[in-house]
Amino acid sequence: MSSGKILLGVLAGVAVGALVGTLLAPDKGSETRRKIVDKGEDYLEDLKCQLDDFLGALKDKYAGKVGEAEELLNKGKSKFNEAKNEFKNSVSEA
Repeated sequence: MSSGKILLGVLAGVAVGALVGTLLAPDKGSETRRKIVDKGEDYLEDLKCQLDDFLGALKDKYAGKVGEAEELLNKGKSKFNEAKNEFKNSVSEA
């Protein structure tokens, strides 16, 4: 099981537990709804931060790979141009 699925399951469990606990609390309905909204916003903000961290890590991981691929592409273009020039030179000599 991937860590992403485990994290999502834990967050869902915490959210459901908080919701059930809030609904069973002896508060007025309006107070309960406010608490639910506040908790939902808190969990959403936490989830957003974790997603931003995850995407930042992915971006950092693959940024180096993009640079390597561009370098490899430039080397390939250079080799191709050299071979093309050699071919042109050999054709003009013949």
